Amino acid sequence: MKQPLHILSALVLLTGLALPGCDPVEKTDLASATVIPLPASITSGGQRFTIDANTRIELGEGDLAGVANMLADMFTAPAGFTPAISEGEGGSGVIHLMIDESMPAEGYSLEIESDHIHLHGGSAAGVFYGVQTLRQLLPDAIESSSGQEASWSVPTGTITDAPTHAHRGAMLDVSRHFFGLEDVKRYIDFIAAYKMNVFHMHLTDDQGWRIEIKSWPNLTEHGGSTEVGGGKGGFFTQEEYAEIVGYAADRFITVIPEIDMPGHTNAALSSYAELNCDNKAPDLYTGIEVGFSSLCTDKDLTYEFLDDVIGEVAAMTPGPYIHIGGDESHSTELEDYLPFINRVKEIVESHGKQMIGWDEVAQAEIGEGSVVQLWHNADFAKMAVAKGAQLIMSPANKAYLDMQYDSTSRIGLHWAAYIEVDEGYTWDPATVIEGLDTDAILGIEAPLWTETVENMEDIEYLVFPRLPGYAEIGWTAPEQRSWDTYQTRLANHASRMSAREIDYYPSSVVPWESE
Repeated sequence: MKQPLHILSALVLLTGLALPGCDPVEKTDLASATVIPLPASITSGGQRFTIDANTRIELGEGDLAGVANMLADMFTAPAGFTPAISEGEGGSGVIHLMIDESMPAEGYSLEIESDHIHLHGGSAAGVFYGVQTLRQLLPDAIESSSGQEASWSVPTGTITDAPTHAHRGAMLDVSRHFFGLEDVKRYIDFIAAYKMNVFHMHLTDDQGWRIEIKSWPNLTEHGGSTEVGGGKGGFFTQEEYAEIVGYAADRFITVIPEIDMPGHTNAALSSYAELNCDNKAPDLYTGIEVGFSSLCTDKDLTYEFLDDVIGEVAAMTPGPYIHIGGDESHSTELEDYLPFINRVKEIVESHGKQMIGWDEVAQAEIGEGSVVQLWHNADFAKMAVAKGAQLIMSPANKAYLDMQYDSTSRIGLHWAAYIEVDEGYTWDPATVIEGLDTDAILGIEAPLWTETVENMEDIEYLVFPRLPGYAEIGWTAPEQRSWDTYQTRLANHASRMSAREIDYYPSSVVPWESE
């Protein structure tokens, strides 16, 4: 028996699915939109606004030329037109952008009427985040790099939004396997699309040194020459690093460089024999074991070396942080490790930066202004908070993107856990540590270590579809988040990911198709 047409139409409206043999229905209910992260407030208007070749982008208060250009360029390839940009107060057929400093700095208000759009943000970043929401309201074809047939319209209504956490990040390890400039830019685009604002670069480790240090050139010439498995490796020149920093800044993303120490340093130790206590350089390392290397903490030269390295990296990094690693220093005695961290903290601060370290550094004399990144030890995290530090929540058993989804995953590790998409989403940074003062939580970060990750397809397989969930944890208030509703929104991003040619993992816990 056939279902009445009005019932089927209602189903389409609620799910966003197309009827067999029919074109997708243009929904007018803004509240049913599949936006990730979920906005704080959505009110539907019941109509649609169409963007076409006659639509103009007008700029009000604030420096928004860069955001406007990105919004206009969004249409060039898929739609075949680029909206004109000018200054103005808005009107019919206009997308009006403006900064309103009375709003939260990263917040925005997106008001869509049938004949215009007003997008206001507390800063240029807030307007940019509103653009990402607008992008998700458009047909999935907006993500395509080639011309598409589509009606470039969005449902009317109002979205008011602002993030829960200040730090919403993702990390990419370019040390175990090296990833070049274009891959890194693509990774930045992934995190920008979901309103993340931090890109943490793990630049040095046992297997490779990936950032040019002009005062110590052999770090990259020798230490950057290989990777896990014995590949050719690579490194970023300072000019390339500056390009990454600028590309991220255009998307309101802060780059945090990590120079790991005193362990995870074999590439440096192999490059300069004098950094070793015995003055003998070890061979380059292409395996995946950890904890066997250590800088010589008793040598003044070690701190001269670190002052040079941190100084050059700090000078290239406009963001406030330098990450010093500090994890898994099993070859460094605690009596040597603690004064080392204390001294390095002073070096970081002497170059005008704040120190971030993995949770082991909490044992040292850190204090206000320092940030500790929790990955495995709750006691260290509590110790950090007691000393006045803030926390980035990256529990390995919930947030590590290199963990396998399950035992059948083609790449990844599982020493911390198997992390299916639902497991990666259904946790709250505020409850990871019992009794933790939530004011101590700076935010969350999802790290991708690359022992088993060799190319961009591997990155995409492990990052998607988990990354949008981590973005939502960082942005959306916990009382608004629900796996039951999130999984439907995520499922509707499948065609969007495909349009971006993302090689995502088709997790069995996500309802990609209707039953």
